[in-house]
Amino acid sequence: MLDHSSFLMTLGGISIFMLGLNFASENLQKLTANRTRDLMASLSRRPFFGVLVGMLLTLIIQSSGAVTSMLVGLGSAGVFSLQQVMAVILGSTVGTTFTVQLLSLNVAQYGLVIFTFSFSVYFLTKNRTLKLVMAAAMGFGLIFLGLEMIGLGTEALRKVQTFTSFLQQLKENPLLAILATATFTGIVHSSAVTIGFAMSLAASGQITLVDAVYWVYGANIGTTATALLASFGGNYVGRQVAWAHCFYKILSVLFFIPFTEQFVEFVSLGSPQRDVANLHTAFNIGAAAVFYPFTKYGARLIERLFPPGPAEKQFTVKFLERGSYQSASVALAHAEREVLRMADIVLSMVKDSCTILKDESLDLEHDIRLRDDRVDLLNREINLFLVRHMEDGNLVSQQRMMRVIDFSTDLESAADVVDNNILDLARKKHTLKLEFSKDGWTEIQEIHRAVVDVVEMSVSCFQVEDKELAAKIIECKREIRQLERRLREAHIERLVKDRKDSISISSIHLDFLAEFRRIVSIVSNHAYELLKDTDPYHVLPRR
Repeated sequence: MLDHSSFLMTLGGISIFMLGLNFASENLQKLTANRTRDLMASLSRRPFFGVLVGMLLTLIIQSSGAVTSMLVGLGSAGVFSLQQVMAVILGSTVGTTFTVQLLSLNVAQYGLVIFTFSFSVYFLTKNRTLKLVMAAAMGFGLIFLGLEMIGLGTEALRKVQTFTSFLQQLKENPLLAILATATFTGIVHSSAVTIGFAMSLAASGQITLVDAVYWVYGANIGTTATALLASFGGNYVGRQVAWAHCFYKILSVLFFIPFTEQFVEFVSLGSPQRDVANLHTAFNIGAAAVFYPFTKYGARLIERLFPPGPAEKQFTVKFLERGSYQSASVALAHAEREVLRMADIVLSMVKDSCTILKDESLDLEHDIRLRDDRVDLLNREINLFLVRHMEDGNLVSQQRMMRVIDFSTDLESAADVVDNNILDLARKKHTLKLEFSKDGWTEIQEIHRAVVDVVEMSVSCFQVEDKELAAKIIECKREIRQLERRLREAHIERLVKDRKDSISISSIHLDFLAEFRRIVSIVSNHAYELLKDTDPYHVLPRR
C-alpha cells in the first residue's frame, strides 16, 4: 500500500469510527431519553449512587466527555452540588471502559455485516423503537468497521519512515507520548478513538503494552478537554466541575505512573488488544476506587481554587440550611420565610415586565431570566425541604405545609409566564421594531398596574391569612378579567378604524393582555383555598 494510501486508510478509519460513535450515542440517547432524565433526577441520593448513575449514563450516551459536559451545564444551573457531580464523574470514567472492552472482542471484521443487517431492518421497519435500536446498531457497525480500517492502515504505516520515526520518539519519551495522545484525544473528543488506535498498533506489534499504557494515560487526560470547552461562557460552578474532572484525571495519572511496570504485569494476559482494553479498564476502576473516599475534600479544594467572582456569588436558600429541625412547626416557619423571599423576586419580575416591553434592554432581559432561575431553585428546595418534614407533623402542620408548597408552585408558574412568554413577546416586538400606539401603551400600563397590585395583595394575603383580603383578591381578579375584555375591545375598535400603529402590533398587544391576566389567575389560587370552607363575603362561584 502506498504511503498516502495507508495514511488515508487510517484517517478514514478514524473518521468512520468517530461517525459510528456519534451515531450510536445520538440514537441511544433518543431510545433512553426518559431513563436518562430519571437517572439525573436521582442524584440527590448517596454519592455511591452518583457513581452508579455516572456509569449508566456513559453506557447510554457512549461518551464520558459528553456526560461531563452535561454535568457542567447542570452544575452551572445550580441543579446539583459539586460533590454530587464529582461522584458522577468517577462513575462516568468507569462506564466509558465498556466501549473499549467491546472493541477488544476481535469483532472488527464483522462491522460491515452488522451495519448492513442493521440498515436493512432500519429501512424496512416502521416501528420507531426498532428503528432507534437498529440505528444504534448501525453506529456500532461503523465503529467496528472504522477499527478494522485503522488496523489495516496502521499495519501498512509500519513501512512509512515518518510514522515509525514518530512512534519511536513516543516510545523513548513517555511524557511526549502522554502529551501527544492527550492532544489528539482533545481534538477528536473521544478517548475511545485513541484507545482503539493504540489497540491496533499493539496488535500489529508497533508498540508494546508498556508503550500503550502511556497512550491510556494521555487519552484519559485528553478527554477532559470536552468539559473544559463546555465550561467557557458558563458560571464559576461550571468551571469548578470541568476543572474537577481535569484534576481528577491528572492526579490519577500521576498516581499510576510510578507503578506503571507493575500495573502492566498485573493486567497482561497475552492478547495485545485485550491487554490494552484491560489497562484502560483497570486504570479507571482503580482511580475511581482510590479517589472516591476523597470526593468531599476534593470538592472543597476545587471550590477554594476556583471561587466565584464578585458578580458570581452563588444564589441559594437563606432560611432552610439550618441543620436538623426540632419540630415540623419550626421547619414550616423557615419555609414560610423562604417562600416570602421567593415572592419578592417574582414581584420584581412582574414589575419589570412592563419596562422590558417598552424599551429593549439585553441586561434587563438577562437579569429577569436569572431571577427566574433563582425562583426555580427556591421552589425546588422549598418543596423538597417540606416533603422531608411532612411526616413529622400532625394533620394541621401537614395542611399548612401543603399550603406553602402550593403557593410556591404558583409563584414559580407566574415567574415562568414572565420568563417564557412575556420576554419572548417583548423580544419579538423589538426584533420586528414595532411600537405600541399611544392609546395601546396607556392600556398596557393600566392593566400592568392592576396586576402588580394583585400580586402584592396575594403575597400579603398568604402572609397574614386574611379572608377579607382573599375576597378582595378574587374581586380584583374578576375586575381585571373585565378590564382585559374592555381593553381588547378598545384595541379591536382601533383596528376597525384602520389605525396602522395598532394593526402592525395587534397580535402582540392582545397576547400581552392575556399573559397579564394569566398571572393574576395564577397568584389568586391560594385565595380560593383560604375561602373554600367558609365564604362570608360571598365571592366564590355558586354551584
